[in-house]
Amino acid sequence: MIDSTRIRVALALSGALIALTGCAVSGTPVAGEPDVRGLETGTFATDRHTYTDTAGNRGALVEGARMSAAVVPAVRIDPSLSHGRGGVVVPDIERALDFVANVSKPVLENRKFITGYVALGADKADPPGETRPGPDTTALTTALFRFPTASAATLAARELEDVDLAVSPDNRKLTSTEYPEAYLHWRPGVPTIGAFLAHKEFVISLFIQRPRADATDLTAWIDKNLAAELAQLAKFTPTPADKIADLPVDPTGLLARAVVEDRADMRPGEYTFASYAPEHLINKATNLTTRQNLVTTTGVEAHAVVDGGAVTRVRDQPAARSLMQGLIDSAGHYDPITAPTDVPTATCLKLNDTGNKEDDYIYRCYVTYKRYLAMVSADTEPEVRQKVTAQYALLANSL
Repeated sequence: MIDSTRIRVALALSGALIALTGCAVSGTPVAGEPDVRGLETGTFATDRHTYTDTAGNRGALVEGARMSAAVVPAVRIDPSLSHGRGGVVVPDIERALDFVANVSKPVLENRKFITGYVALGADKADPPGETRPGPDTTALTTALFRFPTASAATLAARELEDVDLAVSPDNRKLTSTEYPEAYLHWRPGVPTIGAFLAHKEFVISLFIQRPRADATDLTAWIDKNLAAELAQLAKFTPTPADKIADLPVDPTGLLARAVVEDRADMRPGEYTFASYAPEHLINKATNLTTRQNLVTTTGVEAHAVVDGGAVTRVRDQPAARSLMQGLIDSAGHYDPITAPTDVPTATCLKLNDTGNKEDDYIYRCYVTYKRYLAMVSADTEPEVRQKVTAQYALLANSL
């Protein structure tokens, strides 16, 4: 599975635990809510905040995260593809080579690859202990690569196909009657197919595996995948290439509502400081069907992640509670523990013996406030309780 679990980043805390000492918290209590000024929030900043920085030299990552809105989740291509295998930003050529042949590097360099996003899905989980689909699996990889111009993308699609074909003398071209401008190839007897299609300044790169080696069947899946992806891409407006460095780091304002250790040290990072479309929340799930239904019914509008936390904006307050319960129900490997009594709507969990401490934080808490849902994580209980308290105060002060 590609990036289905978080990348652990050490928390820069002084000492193993944070002393549970209070600090002044701004804000005015609303009827029926606690006075957040009296909550124990330690050293976490909880006053209303705005990040005004632009992306600068991390523009590829910020635009790649934006492109999560432009790549269709696998379950929308075919409902049988209910198993998520991840969704990732492709901010540089080295990451792009995880999804195309290594011999493609000169093409990406010459055509000035900018950034991308990839979504993966399958109809079955990977075999235990494996990171690739089993032979009886239908699996799709939908990659969207961005180039400076439409002409560069057109050349890149043709050249990516040429170098991919040349990898093996057994590779053969195929054609699609639905998308005759697309480049398709396969190796007879092998149940996989690859495709490239230039569309404006993008190249759609597909890789599909099926349980049997049938050229007609594989081509039909390429057509189905392209139809869904082109429809998704039509709703997306790319940032002009010369404006990517000027992108705001927090376009939805959600990152400013997430508790972090040091606001002054925040820089765009795929897992540590990034703003995504709702589709990314779907791609991260193990069960794409359940997560797609949850995102749809709660009206998720935007999703942002920080190191050890996340904030999501939904349709309304009841939807925030529904999303929280849905995420808790699908958390897996976690058991409930007592949440801080002075934090309304908070729910806390602890990783159980079936979990993996190398992949997940030991403690996780969720809290809602109006149309926002936040999640915080930590490896100690005192820390996670303090973080969820600070998170509630920050959400209250931000509205």
